Amino acid sequence: MATANVSGLVSGLDTATIISQLMQVEAVTQTRLKTRVTTEQSTVKSLQDLNSKLAALATAAAKLGKPGGWNPLSVTSSSDKVSVAAGSAAMSGSVSFTFGRLAEAHSLSFTSSAKLTDVVTTGGTQVRLDRLDGTTLDVETGDGTLAGLVKGLNAAGTGVQASTVQLDDGSYRLRVTATSTGADSSFTLKNVQGNKVLLGGATVTAGQDAAITVGADVLHSATNTFAGVVNGLDITLKSGLTAGTVVTVDAARDTAAMTASVKAMVEAVNGALADIDKLTAYNSAAKTSGALSGESSVRTLRNALLESVYPADGGSLAGVGVQTDRYGKLVFDEAAFTKAYAADPAATAAAFTGVAGFATRVETVAKNASDSVDGTITIAVKGRNAGIDRLRDSIEAWDNRLELRRATLTRQFSGLETALSRLNSQSNWLSGQIASLNPSQS
Repeated sequence: MATANVSGLVSGLDTATIISQLMQVEAVTQTRLKTRVTTEQSTVKSLQDLNSKLAALATAAAKLGKPGGWNPLSVTSSSDKVSVAAGSAAMSGSVSFTFGRLAEAHSLSFTSSAKLTDVVTTGGTQVRLDRLDGTTLDVETGDGTLAGLVKGLNAAGTGVQASTVQLDDGSYRLRVTATSTGADSSFTLKNVQGNKVLLGGATVTAGQDAAITVGADVLHSATNTFAGVVNGLDITLKSGLTAGTVVTVDAARDTAAMTASVKAMVEAVNGALADIDKLTAYNSAAKTSGALSGESSVRTLRNALLESVYPADGGSLAGVGVQTDRYGKLVFDEAAFTKAYAADPAATAAAFTGVAGFATRVETVAKNASDSVDGTITIAVKGRNAGIDRLRDSIEAWDNRLELRRATLTRQFSGLETALSRLNSQSNWLSGQIASLNPSQS
């Protein structure tokens, strides 16, 4: 709203400054509201940061709470042409095998060559793929040319890949290869009409399974990966191996990795506890409270995190290296954990896994707080944000109220100046009238 400029020329008052100072008094309530918004935004940021850490803690604890997460193995291979990976069912130990052959895809190299524009199908424009599994697929080539045939075979879902090689005379030889390897990748390709051979027939390279020999047993795989067949390990063969090569793979329990995982979770719990303490602390010297000192849900969360170290049966985790200190933090004894894990891996894992395990208890507490829908900290964040929105609405309402008040003050001071100007004019007129009277008439 536009307001008239108050000059103060008649009264001699600095009316602009007076109005500004009066408006500062009027705006005290709005200023307090703005300060509250800033404070609330800082609190929300603190809650969101804590929520993110708790979500990460829940994810890490969930992984450690699964039995499959307690079988870390360090694997090695005597050949750089063989890679080894340990799955959840892998076992420690050493095993040797003799390489036989790699898996290969079934392929056809056709006898007759043709130009890309030559019609190569007979009796129609379709060719038939007969697979070893008994399924048949009729492939449309469009115009029956070599180019159309290649395009049709390379369409999605055919299970083959067609390619051409240009010969010295400018013609092209067709080669068709199965997209999968193994003995079951076999197929034939012919014209649909009359079952006539295509392009003079083809030289066949039969698909084959990969093969290795373990002891007296020959093992086969349609791919070059033998999944879980040797001590539960996944063994992948690479090109470059010579038939008859003996390869040794070793799998040893990776105690260091397991120790590091448990230590990381304990440190994550302590990190969350430290953040909560900082955000809820009272500084007696400065007489100030932490941003979350008024959040009861945060204090409840701290207690729940600390209590998660105690099993429901009243036992203790000290035997596996986890306990609390007098300062209300968790302590991880790496030596004690390593000793327990080496002596009885299954019992050590049971202390952390399952419904009653330490990692599962930590996951439950962290998830209950950080869940994106109904987590206690998430709900606190939503509540604070709703409060901030209400404060902003109040601030906006005060903007309108203050603008009206400024307009009112401006009109009042403008009226004052006008009245003073009128009085001055009247005074000057009267003075002139009096001065003009004769002394005898006075």
